[in-house]
Amino acid sequence: MKELDADLHCHGRYAGGVSRNMEIPVLAEQSRLKGLGLLATGDIIHGEWLLHAKRTLEEESNGVYRDREAKCHFILGGEIEDDKRIHHLYYLPSLEKAGELREKVKGLGALDCSMCGRPKLRINAEKFAEFVHDLGGIFGPAHSFTPYTGIYAHFDSLKEAYGKMHEHLSFIELGLSADTNMADTMKENHSYSFLSSSDAHSPWPNRIGREFNRIKMKEPGFKALKLALESRDEEGKTITLNAGLNPREGKYHCTACESCFAKYSAEQAEQLKWKCLKCRGNIKRGVRDRITMLSDTEEGKHPGFRPPYLHLLPLAEIIQLAEGAKSTNTKKVQSKWIEFVEKFGNEINALVDTDEAELAEVDTNVAKHIASFRKGLVLYIPGGGGNYGKPIICASEEEMERKKKELAAELSGVSEISNQKTLGQFL
Repeated sequence: MKELDADLHCHGRYAGGVSRNMEIPVLAEQSRLKGLGLLATGDIIHGEWLLHAKRTLEEESNGVYRDREAKCHFILGGEIEDDKRIHHLYYLPSLEKAGELREKVKGLGALDCSMCGRPKLRINAEKFAEFVHDLGGIFGPAHSFTPYTGIYAHFDSLKEAYGKMHEHLSFIELGLSADTNMADTMKENHSYSFLSSSDAHSPWPNRIGREFNRIKMKEPGFKALKLALESRDEEGKTITLNAGLNPREGKYHCTACESCFAKYSAEQAEQLKWKCLKCRGNIKRGVRDRITMLSDTEEGKHPGFRPPYLHLLPLAEIIQLAEGAKSTNTKKVQSKWIEFVEKFGNEINALVDTDEAELAEVDTNVAKHIASFRKGLVLYIPGGGGNYGKPIICASEEEMERKKKELAAELSGVSEISNQKTLGQFL
């Protein structure tokens, strides 16, 4: 058995808001640099993307494909939006089955427009799941807790959402604003494997693989993936690690205004009838508060098969913080990123596995920031309302404690504006 790092949710170039560089040869090359051995194709029932996949992928065996340069394995899959605006992921055993699913959903929504790689279908979750299951595929909810298109934004349970098909559910995707500790406070979720995936809209390493799963497989393939996701073996865990952003960095973690991003407690938002005290924009309930509503077991309780969750920061983001750069796209950050990747083979090796002394041979300052990140010396000004959170890497525990006090209001996830006026004063 070998372990592969897998990112099982991204999009092709025909989905809305996606880079035109999202093509399989580019994805394969960037996945190699990231350290991923398995990627989902994304959008496989879109006509143009299906043709692109047929031109650029070669089948190996057992439902796994490889790009023609043999840089990465691919599982066929995609994401759809159902009639309640909920997003679902699915994976299929072959290109033939992808063609069959495409035929099943024809006439239920636009499949081939330039912006509908993730098609909006006039079909409910139960019926779509039935289609996928009948073709030998596997399915589960995408970014399950996000306030617009996550399944828990609309339903209180998976059984309520999927009907009789909930018995065949293979996994739950957490999304960027939740992690294992949060999701497992809902007892229902103890029956399912968790996926941590990037939902990447561009192929660059600060997006692709920003969340991934480490999976044991005898050999890469659809059957091996299905077995890993559906295994509940506490001794021989097949998913050995979920890795991803700290939920506070997710853009829907806190309850916040969609316009000015002012953050509120759930109680304040209710009192204000979900209208922002600062700008009168709409307040959207965050993942943190939605999970609290649904929680029925204490934090820290997990099923025996649940792997650890590793909070990550993309290497480019750490370099940006170390260099004091404005973004991860500056030449200085990108050239330094390339140095680390060329030296250590890929980003995940540099970020997670390589000794600090070896990292320092490339750049002492960046190495110190990576070491601080590994020790958990990171604070987050949490995100909300569609605005990503902001990480702050500290050099020592003393600095971390000092900054906790200095930034207490910002770190709390409730903006000062909501503390400055009472509701009565505002009205």
